[in-house]
Amino acid sequence: MNIERILLISLLKSTREGLVSKEIVKKDAKLLSENVEDLLRKLQNDGLVYLRKDIVEADSMQRLKLAVRAISLGADIENVSSFLQWKEFENIAAVAFERNGYTVTKNLRFKHVRQRWEIDILGFKEPIVLCVDCKHWHRGMSPSSIKKIVEDQVKRTSALAESLPNPTIRFEFASWNFAKFVPAVLSLVTGRFKFYENVPIVSVIQLQDFLSELPAYVDSLKHFSTCSSSKLNICS
Repeated sequence: MNIERILLISLLKSTREGLVSKEIVKKDAKLLSENVEDLLRKLQNDGLVYLRKDIVEADSMQRLKLAVRAISLGADIENVSSFLQWKEFENIAAVAFERNGYTVTKNLRFKHVRQRWEIDILGFKEPIVLCVDCKHWHRGMSPSSIKKIVEDQVKRTSALAESLPNPTIRFEFASWNFAKFVPAVLSLVTGRFKFYENVPIVSVIQLQDFLSELPAYVDSLKHFSTCSSSKLNICS
């Protein structure tokens, strides 16, 4: 039994709404009081929580770090992510990208054909630009809902590729000779579908494997290619 992992999960659960008393954390963790006190002091020394008398506090960045540490200690990534707010979920996904060698941009907003677009997360690893839509995912979601989610993300990804070169979008792929823009949907839980019309639907728990394997099978996925380092155009 890893008592630190247990405490980290309890902290993620109990600090979702802000400040929490030590007693609530202890009750949820079901650990000995002295163990909890020692671990809380350790976490404070590591900058992961604030302690004020009998109160525990963790800001959004600290909660993200708590989640990452819990996962590193063997906690289930899907279980950990379920205790995060939606923006925190985006952040932990970004951490997974960075650990796999991707440069990350979040919440990209741009204009194309008189329409405003937004993409939740973009991961850059030459020649791949992974364009991710983060969704609350329900296991019972209907095929028609999945179809709409995927089609919308394909439109966003296509719009981004078609909008280049765009002076308002400055990313490292502008210097690449070639880029492949890949639409994807990221969810908290595993759904019935892993792909829809060659667009990957990836749960957080699958994200690590997906990112490590992506370069090998990117050509089999839906994607939009651009070429020419001096002027990115859609390749024929």
